[in-house]
Amino acid sequence: MDKVEIDETPASNGGENEDEFLRREFTNVSIAKLGLEGPVTDVLEQRIKEIEKCFFGKAYLAVILMAGSTLEGTLLGVANKHPKAFNSASSSPKDGGGKVKQFHDWTLSAFIDVAHQLRLVQHDTLRFSHTLRDFRNYIHPFQQMSTGFSPTEHTAKLCLQVLRAAVYELGQNVGKIGT
Repeated sequence: MDKVEIDETPASNGGENEDEFLRREFTNVSIAKLGLEGPVTDVLEQRIKEIEKCFFGKAYLAVILMAGSTLEGTLLGVANKHPKAFNSASSSPKDGGGKVKQFHDWTLSAFIDVAHQLRLVQHDTLRFSHTLRDFRNYIHPFQQMSTGFSPTEHTAKLCLQVLRAAVYELGQNVGKIGT
């Protein structure tokens, strides 16, 4: 994955804001490093390439929607590879009887929270991943229409950077599961 750079000055408030998050650089970002099962790695890598084409083609809504979907697919792939860790996390979603739900019934929000609890992603990536999840909900035209949401380059950059950060951090930390 290539990096996207912006030329904006970050606010100095002691915490990482969107602009500071966007300035972070991630090297060696690779779905392949996650060791996912079957052909899912190729599908996710292809999606990332398509997301980048959409970004440079100024198809910002497509970037947002695909980044959210790809993040969810990546986290599902990691969960499928490490079901015991994901199912044992206290933040894993439960049904009415208190039993952990099957992965296909998890939401993106649940995958994000469990990945953070397992220390696979950092707090800032957790926070901005939830922002991406919120933007991804504009896949529903009536929600977009009712809010008047019009995606900007900045929003698309943020969503692409969230995906990159998550994949990078997952790659750095997935080997620590169970240790």
